[in-house]
Amino acid sequence: MFELKNATMIYDMDKEEKAYAMNRINLTFPDKGLVGIIGPSGSGKSTMMYTMSTLKRLTEGDILYNGESLSGISEKRRQELRRYEFGFVFQRHYLVSYMTSLENAILAASCPVNEAKAKAEKILVDIGLKKSEFNKTPAQLSGGLRQRVAIARAMMNDPKVLFADEPTASLDHENAFLVMDRLKEYSKDRLVVVITHDHSIIKDADTVIEVWDGSISNVTTKGGQA
Repeated sequence: MFELKNATMIYDMDKEEKAYAMNRINLTFPDKGLVGIIGPSGSGKSTMMYTMSTLKRLTEGDILYNGESLSGISEKRRQELRRYEFGFVFQRHYLVSYMTSLENAILAASCPVNEAKAKAEKILVDIGLKKSEFNKTPAQLSGGLRQRVAIARAMMNDPKVLFADEPTASLDHENAFLVMDRLKEYSKDRLVVVITHDHSIIKDADTVIEVWDGSISNVTTKGGQA
């Protein structure tokens, strides 16, 4: 689904000593499954996700998505991909404070409102919310429930790829594992890419990519090293 070809992201381009967030990375991602990208702060793991999801542009090299180069596409095409094919979950839930769980879940839905509500209700139940919590605002929910509403919002348009950047960093371990269970379930027929610094939450990942100083230091699949 994704193929990175000499993918390079350089910061401080105008300085003599350049900072490589991604340094000529060559990597192929599967069409489905849970992929964990792990590394310390500043290793380049988030930059990899942002370039794959078109939120940032590479300095050099290319990223192919289903054979389509992401380097030369128009801004309109980038927006189409982010709206219809990519979903996003971040460390902060970014829910609208005055909206209910249900209203937040359908905020970016591309289908008619009535259809979106029915779909959102099913997703919310599937990821662990009670019907009595549909009408609660974020302030009335626990951190784990708020993050699950954010996941429901990300799933509303059935994205082929779900990007999750440190989705459990602000949660306790119990809620973190519950969130990861939902993402693992979604990855059965979709690609879910999780950025993290915590090995324990990607223990069930199909592929683990270790990043260090902008380079790939190791790739492990369930069958062993890639």
